[in-house]
Amino acid sequence: MNGRCCPAIFTCLDIVVPGFSRTVTGRCDPRTVRRRKCAIAALIVAAMVFAQSAPAFAYLKFGIESSSGAVTLKWARPVRYFVNNGGAPGVAPSDLQAAVGRAFSTWQAVPTASITYQFVGFTSALPSEEDGQSTLGFDLRPDLDRVLASTDILVDNATGEIVEADIFFNTAFAWSVAPGGEAGKFDLESIAVHEIGHLSGLGHSALGETELRADGGRRVLAAEAVMFPIAYPAGNVSTRTLRADDIAGISDLYPDGGFSTATGSVSGRVTHNGVGVYGAHIVAFDPANGSLVGGLSLDSQGRFAVQGLSPGPHVLRVEPLDDADLASFFNADRRVDLDFRVAFVLRLVVVPRGGDSGSVEIAVVGK
Repeated sequence: MNGRCCPAIFTCLDIVVPGFSRTVTGRCDPRTVRRRKCAIAALIVAAMVFAQSAPAFAYLKFGIESSSGAVTLKWARPVRYFVNNGGAPGVAPSDLQAAVGRAFSTWQAVPTASITYQFVGFTSALPSEEDGQSTLGFDLRPDLDRVLASTDILVDNATGEIVEADIFFNTAFAWSVAPGGEAGKFDLESIAVHEIGHLSGLGHSALGETELRADGGRRVLAAEAVMFPIAYPAGNVSTRTLRADDIAGISDLYPDGGFSTATGSVSGRVTHNGVGVYGAHIVAFDPANGSLVGGLSLDSQGRFAVQGLSPGPHVLRVEPLDDADLASFFNADRRVDLDFRVAFVLRLVVVPRGGDSGSVEIAVVGK
């Protein structure tokens, strides 16, 4: 890497247990460590880096610590990808290429984002190989009996530039490319859309509702973001379509088409007994179009900023992530405050076009 210290690589695992799936961010599996002979950089969401000068953004973005401070992970050039020439039961290599091609097109079609993707061709290389090319393909991993798919991202740990990203889909599960989905099989395009969000640099959104199952898993009742970490059951195809939070996230990473001037933001602090709340989930609801965009307070002062909002009045809701798997959003060493009640800002917060609402102070009370 031009004389720099060796790149950092980490793995996002989309894990399936009875009734739900989740993505674990910032965990390197042993195979990843063996493939690199250098120390793995501490893996954190970019907004979770301990920066004191700016509030955290909405939606989570991956990042690392560099010698110059917090660095957001993103591509500095068009994403060129290959598709492995092996198939899966009922899914030919051409079917795989078509499904992931549609998923890439979904992200590229966002008018306020500039990221582009280019299919280079088929390859015999596997997604697990660190070979300088980004590869998507199937792999039979019965040992990963709760893993639907996995995204490995290799980054330059001096600049944060993503230099390679591989995605594998686990053939221990049944897959479908049927236009309307197929009962008992996971929709390849839907899962690819989620994984390509990770490949592009996005972490998870907390915009969704679940219920606890008798077996300890969770069933998704509704999700307002493709990047929600819990998957719908097999056969569901609703997450082929991006929602407002996904669009805000990819547009913030790769802004284009007047994104910064056409949208606005809400910022402020969440406090509990005068102390900043770390890990509060803030949701901005636009009653004019029904869109939801979320963010988290990610520093010791409880500061937040929810960007990419449509101009006009918004309802602000604050809630603890007390029904979520915290490993999907935070490093294990971070203490997240869950001991407070859901709260609403008792006025509509007006988002100006191309500007910020001004600091909104939200005081929450204990449960």
